[in-house]
Amino acid sequence: MDFELPDKVTRFVPSPVRRMGGRAVETLFKYAKRVPLLRDRIEAEYEKVLEDMRASMRPYKDDVPRHVKLPSKGRAREELLEEMRALKAREEDRWQDGFVSGAVYHGDPEHVAFLDAVYALNSQTNPLHADLWPRIAKYEGEVIAMTARMLGGDRVTRATDEVCGTVTSGGTESIMLAMKTYRDFAEAERGVTSPNLVMPLTAHAAFDKACESFKIRPIKIPMTEDTTASVAEARKAVGRNTIAVVGSAPAFPHGCIDPIAELSELAYARGVGFHTDACLGGFVLPFAEKLGYPVPPFDFRLRGVTSMSADTHKYGYAAKGTSVVLYRNRALRRHQFFRATDWPGGLYASPTFAGSRPGALSAACWAAMVAMGEDGYLEATRRILETADSIKHGIRRIRGLKILGEPLWVIAFASDEIDIYRVLDFMGQRHWNLNGLHKPPSVHLCVTLRHTQPGVAERFLSDLRAAVEHARSEPKGEGGMAPVYGLANKMPVRTAVGDILAAYLDVLYEA
Repeated sequence: MDFELPDKVTRFVPSPVRRMGGRAVETLFKYAKRVPLLRDRIEAEYEKVLEDMRASMRPYKDDVPRHVKLPSKGRAREELLEEMRALKAREEDRWQDGFVSGAVYHGDPEHVAFLDAVYALNSQTNPLHADLWPRIAKYEGEVIAMTARMLGGDRVTRATDEVCGTVTSGGTESIMLAMKTYRDFAEAERGVTSPNLVMPLTAHAAFDKACESFKIRPIKIPMTEDTTASVAEARKAVGRNTIAVVGSAPAFPHGCIDPIAELSELAYARGVGFHTDACLGGFVLPFAEKLGYPVPPFDFRLRGVTSMSADTHKYGYAAKGTSVVLYRNRALRRHQFFRATDWPGGLYASPTFAGSRPGALSAACWAAMVAMGEDGYLEATRRILETADSIKHGIRRIRGLKILGEPLWVIAFASDEIDIYRVLDFMGQRHWNLNGLHKPPSVHLCVTLRHTQPGVAERFLSDLRAAVEHARSEPKGEGGMAPVYGLANKMPVRTAVGDILAAYLDVLYEA
């Protein structure tokens, strides 16, 4: 990957225009892409980036058989299983040994084997056919009830309140469903036809996806110096077409909790909904509070909070593919449901975007929660927060680094002295898989149970010290993610970043 990519991609724009600013450059770059000669040259530069991507995403492309069409004769099952076991073995050491930020939140072999056994028992189930597999409805109902109670659902006071929800496929679906629900509720109850959503700049990208999908205008409020959402700016932004306000507990980028109490009270006073995105923190913060950590109010105990999302497949330690979206009452939740009453195929209703769903994932989610119990979640949270405290202490002692905000366990760090993306690349060379951020340029580590293993935190800090010294002594270099993040942070051309991301997704689906 060429570090000079930003200049190469945009060299077709005259330099006087580049100095005019972002919008002019973006516009001319889009026009340049319509000119065949320039388009071909731009695509050639993109292709250089894609070649590096292909190599990293297909490390065993030539090591195992490829199937671009159905085999004329089916292969033996045991042969396929052996091949899959070999690929699994090549990939699992990195996350098992705690080199990965987030991604795998539990990972203990006995816990994984337990979830695998539960999945196998329920592999043929489908919640769409509740008459055939009523046990899945039981599991999902209890997952929702347990999650709701954990997040203050038993502390609501209004007679009309009865916290309820649905099980979804993940945090993105939970968020998108909630935003679709607010849009439809606002249109039905308030006549809003030009909806907007007031959301922090740091809110998860799933909110942007919801806005794009459901024709909701996002109004983004800036963050304060402590990386949390500005209440003052939110107050200015809420208007007659606002369907909801959003706050994160915590926000994915910097791991800090927005002022949920103030934001939700603002929403309550204006008569609009408020969504707490606790996808990342829903199964940590309640237990952190019980352990004595400073956790501000964020859940249904606040009268302004009307919905929440919490990912069971993160710190709920369920198998990947489940989350919970909660609503303060059934009247609001009903705007989420899809119903068809005049379809020739019969009466049809589904609670979420999917029709058929893997009931085995809901069963595994239920089993994980019941097996963990409150004592299990408390112990897991204690270990994670103590490890995070140790890591934060170590980062603060590294010259040139600073931690953004006051996070509990999702730790973002930046630098005013060195290129933080060179630090990210060096850590990648030491096998660490961390999250690169921008606005401002930074990196974060999401601490999980994998990092609480003996020696992992010490190894991370040792490698981080080496990475900082490397970035300080050799600030320039080629390869890695630094050029891509550099492109995303520099002017011009943000359109090019989107092009590269789209191309990356294309590469994912190449055989």
